[in-house]
Amino acid sequence: MKTAVDIVRILSGRFCSLPSREVDLLASIIQMKKIPKGTILLDEGQIAQYITYVDEGLLRQFYYKNGHNVTEHFACEGTLMYCIQSLFRQEPTELMAEAIDTSVVYLIPYSELVKLTTQYSSIAQFVRRLLEDGLISSQVKADSWRFETAEERYLRFLRDFPQAAREAPVGDIASYLLMTPETLSRMRRKISTSKMK
Repeated sequence: MKTAVDIVRILSGRFCSLPSREVDLLASIIQMKKIPKGTILLDEGQIAQYITYVDEGLLRQFYYKNGHNVTEHFACEGTLMYCIQSLFRQEPTELMAEAIDTSVVYLIPYSELVKLTTQYSSIAQFVRRLLEDGLISSQVKADSWRFETAEERYLRFLRDFPQAAREAPVGDIASYLLMTPETLSRMRRKISTSKMK
């Protein structure tokens, strides 16, 4: 099992190289947690406190609309999940987060992270790049929903979220892609058939 230092080194390699002292400081605020399948990590009305790194398992963010739950985001192994508005403004969220599968996550408390950014410029740069990455991902998803066909969205999903494509329930995937489960099933058959030709 990985340590908090291992996780910081992974993230440091992805976003911004940190000196050893800053790696240790950042690791000192991170908490590892094992999450059983079906656990709600963040409930509607709560205030988000953490940036979550998924080391094992699969998480999803979702919300309720007209009596249906709609998947907003999947967090697969090696990725991050956080509720931007609630985290930054410290206000109750409408998003919920749950473990689709038994998961091992590392929680980075945002308030502690902000304190470190005021003391260490390298950590400030690390956080800026981490947040930039999240904003770019949100823009890519929004553009996909606006400009791509249903089939193009599904093919992008297969490319960007292969773990979720294999492991997430069909209804969760369909709601993320803004389509019905029946439409998703037809699309899967169509793409599977075209690959066999």
